[in-house]
Amino acid sequence: MSFQAYIDNIKAKTGKSPADFKKLADKKGLLKAGVKAGEIVKWLKEDFDLGHGHAMAIYANFKGKKE
Repeated sequence: MSFQAYIDNIKAKTGKSPADFKKLADKKGLLKAGVKAGEIVKWLKEDFDLGHGHAMAIYANFKGKKE
Protein backbone atom coordinates (compact mmCIF):
# COMPACT_ATOMS: atom_id res chain seq x y z
CA MET A 1 0.00 0.00 0.00
CA SER A 2 1.36 3.42 -0.88
CA PHE A 3 1.78 6.14 1.70
CA GLN A 4 -1.00 8.15 0.03
CA ALA A 5 -3.31 5.13 0.19
CA TYR A 6 -2.75 4.97 3.95
CA ILE A 7 -3.62 8.67 4.27
CA ASP A 8 -6.72 8.26 2.06
CA ASN A 9 -7.92 5.28 4.12
CA ILE A 10 -7.41 7.17 7.38
CA LYS A 11 -9.44 10.12 6.07
CA ALA A 12 -12.21 7.76 4.90
CA LYS A 13 -12.32 6.02 8.31
CA THR A 14 -12.03 9.04 10.60
CA GLY A 15 -13.05 12.02 8.47
CA LYS A 16 -9.79 13.68 9.50
CA SER A 17 -6.84 14.81 7.40
CA PRO A 18 -3.23 14.69 8.57
CA ALA A 19 -3.50 18.43 9.27
CA ASP A 20 -6.50 17.76 11.54
CA PHE A 21 -4.54 15.14 13.46
CA LYS A 22 -1.58 17.49 13.74
CA LYS A 23 -3.78 20.20 15.29
CA LEU A 24 -5.23 17.71 17.77
CA ALA A 25 -1.79 16.35 18.65
CA ASP A 26 -0.50 19.87 19.20
CA LYS A 27 -3.40 20.63 21.57
CA LYS A 28 -2.57 17.46 23.54
CA GLY A 29 1.11 18.43 23.75
CA LEU A 30 2.21 15.46 21.64
CA LEU A 31 4.33 17.52 19.24
CA LYS A 32 6.72 18.80 21.90
CA ALA A 33 10.37 17.79 21.83
CA GLY A 34 10.98 14.50 23.58
CA VAL A 35 7.60 12.92 22.83
CA LYS A 36 8.24 9.43 21.50
CA ALA A 37 6.55 7.88 18.48
CA GLY A 38 4.99 5.24 20.72
CA GLU A 39 3.03 7.86 22.66
CA ILE A 40 1.57 9.31 19.48
CA VAL A 41 0.81 5.88 18.02
CA LYS A 42 -0.92 4.82 21.27
CA TRP A 43 -3.09 7.95 21.20
CA LEU A 44 -4.07 7.37 17.55
CA LYS A 45 -4.90 3.71 18.21
CA GLU A 46 -6.93 4.38 21.36
CA ASP A 47 -8.77 7.54 20.36
CA PHE A 48 -9.29 6.89 16.64
CA ASP A 49 -9.12 3.08 16.37
CA LEU A 50 -6.30 3.23 13.84
CA GLY A 51 -4.13 0.20 13.20
CA HIS A 52 -0.40 0.35 13.80
CA GLY A 53 0.53 1.02 10.17
CA HIS A 54 -2.03 3.77 9.78
CA ALA A 55 -0.96 5.40 13.06
CA MET A 56 2.66 5.27 11.90
CA ALA A 57 1.65 6.95 8.64
CA ILE A 58 0.21 9.87 10.61
CA TYR A 59 3.35 10.00 12.75
CA ALA A 60 5.50 9.99 9.59
CA ASN A 61 3.43 12.86 8.27
CA PHE A 62 4.07 14.79 11.48
CA LYS A 63 7.79 14.28 10.84
CA GLY A 64 7.55 15.63 7.29
CA LYS A 65 6.88 12.59 5.08
CA LYS A 66 4.54 13.52 2.24
CA GLU A 67 4.78 10.59 -0.19
